Amino acid sequence: MVKIRLRRMGAHKKPFYRIVVADSRAPRNGRFIEEIGYYNPISEPKVVQVNEEKALKWMLVGAQTSETVKSLFRKNGILEKFEAAKAENKAK
Repeated sequence: MVKIRLRRMGAHKKPFYRIVVADSRAPRNGRFIEEIGYYNPISEPKVVQVNEEKALKWMLVGAQTSETVKSLFRKNGILEKFEAAKAENKAK
């Protein structure tokens, strides 16, 4: 199964995360298929940058999101676009 999840980067007590598409069996910071964005919780305001096209493409082919990534996508409106695209595909 393919998952969209966070990959921890950064120094000790200064986390920085990359949003990656990875096989669910791979370790958290191990091999991944594609990097689709990043998340910096330390900066003020928190920075989230996601390539929406790639995220939607992966979710439409069945990639599952982790809980944290799902909440980030919800805050950025990507989850709404995914639901709309999914409904559009069902209508066809």
